This record gives sequence, structure tokens and C-alpha cells, in this order.
Amino acid sequence: MRVYFDNAASTRTDERVIEAMLPYFTEKYAIPTSQFSHSFGVEVSDAISLSRQTIASHVGASDAEEIIFTSSGTEANNLAIKGVAYANSNSGKHLITSQVEHLSVLESMRKLEQEGFEVTYLPVDSSGFIDIDKLKLSLRDDTILVSVQLANHETGTLQNFEEIANIVKGKGVLLHTDAAISYPYINISADRFPVDLMTISPHKFYGPKGIGILYVKKGTKITKLIDGGFNEFNIRAGSENVPGIVGAAKAVEIFDYKDVEKIHKLKGLLVRRIEQEISDVELNGSRNNALPQIANYTFSYIEGESVSLRLDFEGIAVTTGSACYSRNLQASYILIAMGKSHEQAHGSIRFSLSKYNTEEEINYTVDKLAEIVEDLRKLSPLGKE
Repeated sequence: MRVYFDNAASTRTDERVIEAMLPYFTEKYAIPTSQFSHSFGVEVSDAISLSRQTIASHVGASDAEEIIFTSSGTEANNLAIKGVAYANSNSGKHLITSQVEHLSVLESMRKLEQEGFEVTYLPVDSSGFIDIDKLKLSLRDDTILVSVQLANHETGTLQNFEEIANIVKGKGVLLHTDAAISYPYINISADRFPVDLMTISPHKFYGPKGIGILYVKKGTKITKLIDGGFNEFNIRAGSENVPGIVGAAKAVEIFDYKDVEKIHKLKGLLVRRIEQEISDVELNGSRNNALPQIANYTFSYIEGESVSLRLDFEGIAVTTGSACYSRNLQASYILIAMGKSHEQAHGSIRFSLSKYNTEEEINYTVDKLAEIVEDLRKLSPLGKE
């Protein structure tokens, strides 16, 4: 049996998404800017316009032009943070984020620090929630942007975002949220939350890779990072990824919340079986305020890397942290920020589910996991007295 529990990294593309994209590889392959020269360009330009409208209606945008297409969620985060910083530097050079953001947010902030901006990194508690009091104290007259994720990509902890948004917007500061791992599993929309910028990543919910979405509220000052043509309302130059855009819109359109209910039940089964059948385990993150598709556990006395490798031998894909971070040997910066020891962080495994997973796969995984943990603990000197 082959089991894929690394859906927080990327999901299987829905067949309906692929079907919608295919004509834009083989039949309608002109670039959108050629609409001013011939009808072939008009076809693809119209497809982008329709896709933009579809996405705008689902995310609560007031205008389709508030939807900007990028190459990825990472680029969208870079554009949101650096673009706003550069465009608003005359008003101040202070930004706020948290210690547990995706690397594309943290590295963007660090880059800005090198250029003379000041960044406050908010601490989090043992469940991964940011310190609200620290947020209030950190807001200053020269604060131009707060960037806080909707939910964490490694632990699934879902921030108290409505409270955060009200505090930030109450001070008149621009607010960005990285919703790459959470939208549309969590039904956030721009017409319900006072957010100025929001990052969405379609390949996290059965859409294609190579396409990202950035919602930019009308009137938000933002500077383009990629120079060239006047694509995407002169915010992001470069020929649009037409198949990716069409596929992204289809993924947004067909997302079914019944699938979220299924995933939530699967996660419940996974959590119950792990905690009932394996000793000395600890759930990382919030138990009650978390994404339905992510469960992160620390298995005491053993290395998460060893567990991951042994599970892979059994045909089961998991990660020892976020996929972007697990190539180095350092402990998860997210779990460290939550107060975990290096040993606890190194012993963590992230299970992330999708609509394509089954109860049979959950049961197979926990059966193998229990055997592997028991075997590794027999070999491990950790915790033995």
C-alpha cells in the first residue's frame, strides 16, 4: 500500500482541474497580451478574466482586479511584504510578524531588515498562538504592515485572526495574512475580515503548482517586484500562466466543504488511534483551534527522521516538519518557538490529510507507526535510566 500523508506540502490535482487546464496547453496557447493583435489572444485573455472573477467572488473581493496572479504562494508573500514596504516607506519602516510564519514571510522580513527596515517578531505560546498583548504593544505610529498567518503550516494551529485583524485595523495599519495552507479549508473572505492582502496557494487544495494568488484590496499601495511589462495591472510583470490560472479558478470553484468534514473525521481517527495505542506522544499545536487536515506529534525518545524513513519503507509519506524546511538537520524553528526542546522538535512528525485519503490508510499507517516507534525505542538510548 502507498499512502500519502504530506498534503500540507502539496495535494493531488483534481481530475476536473486537469480537464479544465488541458485546452490551454494544446488549443488555446496564445499569450494574453496578444489580444491586441489577434483573436487567439482574446480567447486566453477572456479565460483569465473569467478565472479572476470566479476567484474574486469566492474570496469576497469587491473587484476582480483585486486578484493578482503570481508563480506561487512564496512569490505572493514576497510581493505582499516587500511590495507594501517599498511603497509605504515614506510613512514608516516598521513591520510586525510572528516567529512561526512560513519561511517566505520570514526571509522577506529579514531581507527588509538588511535594507534598513525594522521588524518585530511576535512570540507564540506553547500551542502556537501569537501573544496578543505583545501585538498591541508593538504597534507604533511608524508601523506600516502586520503579516500574520491564518494558520500554521506545520502544526495546524489556527490563529485568533478576527481579534488580530480588529486590533491591527483599529490602528489603521495594513494587514497581510498568509492563508496558503488554510484557504479554503477555513472559510476566510475579504468581505468578512478586514484584511488588506491575502496569499492563496491552489496546489494546497487540489489545484496546480506554479500558480499563486494574492488578494490586494483596492487602494493598497504596493510596488511591483518583477520589472518588465504591464501585466496584472502593472503589479506583476511576465506572461501569465494561463493553464495554471484556469486550473486555480477551477480548484476554487469545485472545492466542497463535505470533503472537509471527511478529512476532519479521518484526522479524528488518526488522533484517537495514535494516542490510545502509542505511549509518550504529544500533540503539537492547538487541539481545538486547528486546521482539519494537519496533526503534528512528538514521539519521545526517538528521532522523527528515523520514524519518517521507516514509514517510507512501508510506503507511507510523512514529513518531520514543513517540506521547505526538512532538508537541513536543524530542529523545527516553529516547535522551538513554541517552547519545545531540540529533542522534542527533532522527534516530531507531521501528518497532513486530503480528501483522497481513507480510513484504511489511517489504520494501516497507525499499525505500522506503532511497530516502528516500539522498535526504535528499543534501540534508542534516550530516556533510558
